Amino acid sequence: MSGGEEAPRFGISRRERILDELRRAGAVRVSALARDLGVAELTIRRDIADLAERGLLTRVHGGATLRSTLDPAAARPLSAPRRFGMVVPSLSYYWPQVVEGARVAGIETDTQIVLRGASYAAADQRRQISALVASGTVHGLIVAPETAGADGHALLAWLDALPLPVVLVERRAPDVLALTRLESVVTDHAFGGALAASHLAGLGHRRVGILTSPQSPTSAALRRGWGRAVEELGLEPGVDREVALDRMDRSAVGPFVTALLDEIRATATTALLVHSDPQALLLQQHLVDAGWRVPGDVSLLAYDDEIAMNGAPPLTALRPPKPQVGRRAVELLRERLRDGIDRPAERVALAPALHVRASTGSPPEA
Repeated sequence: MSGGEEAPRFGISRRERILDELRRAGAVRVSALARDLGVAELTIRRDIADLAERGLLTRVHGGATLRSTLDPAAARPLSAPRRFGMVVPSLSYYWPQVVEGARVAGIETDTQIVLRGASYAAADQRRQISALVASGTVHGLIVAPETAGADGHALLAWLDALPLPVVLVERRAPDVLALTRLESVVTDHAFGGALAASHLAGLGHRRVGILTSPQSPTSAALRRGWGRAVEELGLEPGVDREVALDRMDRSAVGPFVTALLDEIRATATTALLVHSDPQALLLQQHLVDAGWRVPGDVSLLAYDDEIAMNGAPPLTALRPPKPQVGRRAVELLRERLRDGIDRPAERVALAPALHVRASTGSPPEA
């Protein structure tokens, strides 16, 4: 260890530094650690006692060594129980499956998930995360923070500077921020957009449209992949709207859909990708009530696949691998704690899956 490094401010980070030094040198001395970390020797002795109790090192006079095969406690597992804090912006839609994936991975690896719900506001997210950090009881964080604008960028910079590992879920720090510690697990929504366009092109559609939710962080990547694939596949863009039908005043939905149907006719759009499921189902309902056939007159493809199968007919949909996102986040945190600060940060992207149902078919004849 270099005495010029900034001393860790919290016990979790300080203990990680002790384990990193043990991996490097094989043994540590209390006096040297106290000097390098800028804390009292009693603090280091308590850290070593705690790590020994967890089965992560062997206490010796004046310091500690790596676990010895002669140590009577060596039969204990090297991976001591962990507690990971998790903060997500919703506990009702999309996120429960991510949380469930993390919970199952936690059960399998003796890891407790401490869940907190937040809103989509950066200030509320920081408040919930701060409460977990201040508790001093979590070894790492799984969070889905705001990433856009000045507030989002400030929140990401704060997360990057925390003295414990952080994994973003369904969020990625912008490259321009040059944050080197944050890891992430995301669905490759851009690939999902391309997969949707490819499916519709394979059915023979030539003029295709897209409706996305303006408030959703998913929309930008979904549109990016969709637009690139539409161009490369030689398709023609038709209807293109950002709208939240499921959040619109009920009295405004009917007139909007009527105008949308006129636009579908005028642009000869034969298929639509709609994000998200509630919006796709609401649009399908209005299409059917207006006498349109799905997919006879227009094909519909939803993005999320939580309730898309309940449409009439059931909607073809792209399904983000939400449980796997939560699972991989837990795995990344455990790998980080095991391997220490020298492990390269990982940014994992998982592909969504296409589930073909009855709402997509060949385009109507001219």
